[in-house]
Amino acid sequence: MGIVISLILIAFGAILTWAVDTSGGSVDPQVVGVILMVIGLVVFAISLVLWNTWWGPGFWYGGPGPHDEAVVRRRVYRPTVRRTTYVEEDRPPPAGPPAP
Repeated sequence: MGIVISLILIAFGAILTWAVDTSGGSVDPQVVGVILMVIGLVVFAISLVLWNTWWGPGFWYGGPGPHDEAVVRRRVYRPTVRRTTYVEEDRPPPAGPPAP
């Protein structure tokens, strides 16, 4: 977001510096344009310096350092549960013990 704002400030300052032509007034638009361009350049430089910290530590580096522990991320795959269906047929009940 800082890069976008800095580019907008630079563009608006350039418009005020080179495209606006006024001969009167208490505020000189060329001076305001130069100030906006300088502020835009400073914000752009700060954004580039802080770009590395936006993504968290270690994003742009090849991996953990010698004193850091490696982060292991594992995916857990749970197998689907198989359902067993029992079909009961119409059979006579099993024979019991013989009658005395």
